[in-house]
Amino acid sequence: MESVPVRCPACRRDHAYTTPVYPCPCGAPTAPPLLRGAPVTPITHRTWNDDWVTVRCRGCGRHDQWPQPELCCPCGAVLRIPVRPVAAPGRGGRSSSRPVRPSHIPLPRTAPAPRPPFRPLTIRTARDAVGAAALYLKWLGYRDVVQPAGRPASRIDLRAAGLIAQVDSATRPTALRDVECLWLNALSASVSSVFFSLAGYAPEARERADGLRIPLFVMDLTGTPQPVNSPADELLSTGA
Repeated sequence: MESVPVRCPACRRDHAYTTPVYPCPCGAPTAPPLLRGAPVTPITHRTWNDDWVTVRCRGCGRHDQWPQPELCCPCGAVLRIPVRPVAAPGRGGRSSSRPVRPSHIPLPRTAPAPRPPFRPLTIRTARDAVGAAALYLKWLGYRDVVQPAGRPASRIDLRAAGLIAQVDSATRPTALRDVECLWLNALSASVSSVFFSLAGYAPEARERADGLRIPLFVMDLTGTPQPVNSPADELLSTGA
C-alpha cells in the first residue's frame, strides 16, 4: 500500500496517509495512484466529479471510477489527497462510467432473524450513548462489538465483525462531513457502517447517507435507537 506524508493546512498537523485498496472486478487489488508532493486541498464544497477518480487496474487494464482519496483531520478539516491522472483507455481497453462499489457490501436477507425485545440503556452521558448503541448492535446480531477505551482520531466509537459505528452525542444535528468521514473509514477497512445520533441529522447528511446506503438511527434519552432512513429500516428488519 502506498503511503504519503500529509500536512493539514488548517491546523498544520502532520499525518501519514495510506491509500485504501479496493478489489477490481477481476479480483486484483487496486488503489488510486497518489501524487506525491502535491498539496492537499480542504473540501468546502462537493461535486460528483470531485468525489470520484479514474483508476486503472494493473492486472486487467480496466478503467473504473473509485472514491477520491480523502483524510479526515482531527481538527475537523476534510482533506482531498491528489492522485496522478490516468490516461483514457485505448480502443481495446475496457471502461466503466459507473462507480465500482466494494464487494463487501452484503445483500439484504429475505427473512428477519427472531430477536427478543430490546432492553435499552438510559443515556445520561456521552459514554452512555455509546454503550446504548453497542447494546443495540449486539441485539441486531453483530458479533464481537467492542468500544475503544478512548476515542481514536478516526472518531470511530464502536467496532464489530464487519462493521464500524459512530455515535454523535452532540446537541446539534449530525453534519454531512461526519457521515462522509464514517463512510470513508468503512471503505478503507472494507466493512459496513452505522451512524447513531442524539440530535438527528442535517438534511444534506441524511441525503448523502441515503445515497451511500448508510443506516442512520436517532436515540432518545431512554437509549432506544429509531431508524430514520431506508437502510436503517432494512437493517432493523433483517438484522446483522
